[in-house]
Amino acid sequence: MNVLVIGKGGREHSILLKLAESADIKNLYAAPGNGGIAQHATCVAINETEIDQLVDFAKRNQIDLTVVGPEKPLLDGIANRFQDEGLKVFAPTKEAALLEGSKSFAKEFMQKYAIPTAGYATFTDPEEAKSHIKENGAPIVIKADGLAAGKGVVVAETVEEALEAVDNMLVNKAFAEAGETIVVEECLVGKEFSLMAFVNEGNVYPMVPARDHKRAYDNDQGPNTGGMGAFAPVEDITPEIIAYTTREVLQKTADGMVEEGRPFTGILYAGLMQTEDGPKVIEFNTRFGDPETQVVLPLLQNDLLQVFLDVLDGKDPQLKWDDQVALGVVVASVGYPGSYEKGVQLPEIPREGNAYVVHAGTKKVADGIVSDGGRVLLVGAKETNMNEAAKTVYQTLKSLDDTDGFFYRKDIGKH
Repeated sequence: MNVLVIGKGGREHSILLKLAESADIKNLYAAPGNGGIAQHATCVAINETEIDQLVDFAKRNQIDLTVVGPEKPLLDGIANRFQDEGLKVFAPTKEAALLEGSKSFAKEFMQKYAIPTAGYATFTDPEEAKSHIKENGAPIVIKADGLAAGKGVVVAETVEEALEAVDNMLVNKAFAEAGETIVVEECLVGKEFSLMAFVNEGNVYPMVPARDHKRAYDNDQGPNTGGMGAFAPVEDITPEIIAYTTREVLQKTADGMVEEGRPFTGILYAGLMQTEDGPKVIEFNTRFGDPETQVVLPLLQNDLLQVFLDVLDGKDPQLKWDDQVALGVVVASVGYPGSYEKGVQLPEIPREGNAYVVHAGTKKVADGIVSDGGRVLLVGAKETNMNEAAKTVYQTLKSLDDTDGFFYRKDIGKH
């Protein structure tokens, strides 16, 4: 088969690494791909949002299956277009992708279908939002309603911080259209985890749970990022918690979307908080999470191509998982999630033992690979337990310690 993966980040590199193991793939393409992806797939110079060109490419190259990685093209209706052209695509329609595209839609949906989540209120007027915050106090969470590249969430520890976030979003338009509406939520207390599932309408096939670390610096300090590291599975998330979350969150969501006339096919990602009252949804994504994918897919024993095809055909893919732990640490550009320099040369990273490297913001140039984004790459390892995995990863990362321009957290997997 000819397979196309759309996107250029670490998530897409992980998907491609797993697909490359399949004996049933003749040609593997990535659009646009990155410096690491170029090593085992043909990179095509078409951006992930250039839907017309992607459709043309898929037709011209007789692509049998397209997998969409990032959220923006989903909301632009890439799956709708591919389906209209009779092309097989593993991705939700733009109607279904609204679960990620609008936090207010997701909250109303959860309320309607009794899916456990934090209490909330939605605002477009800054003064109304501020009086609600003053009334409820802190800690409190402020979210831009639309897509903000993982940066539209402020967990405010003080009322002042929360009021500043309101001004930033509604008055200063820091997130443009994405922040024209904001959602103000109660702050959930507990341990976060993510549970992703392969979904086709009412059929839900959960993966192993993962935990990612959002804060930029050690001990969960610093600003929220798109994720600085992750591990899977998560010891404190028991089979009972997974069963409850599958039933009360993932299955209810899949069934509710069918009911709403927005049937969901693709990857449903629930970001959750394990509270004293059980798991509650923090957010939904409508695609593989990043960096969770980089630690979940290495544990999958199945042929990923076959899984995609089975799910699309309404068959149970019979998922099987390694009885191991995968842990990954993100190497980011200094300054991330604020402004940072691109084009910094990356040294060769010697693999220690079971280590693997997944590229995110990288670019191939004449004399090697340079940085091309905030999160540059992830170094991961698959071992029998968390300590071993962390040891392998941090041993491998030592080769970057003398390189200027990058930083990484030293405590991934410790909490």
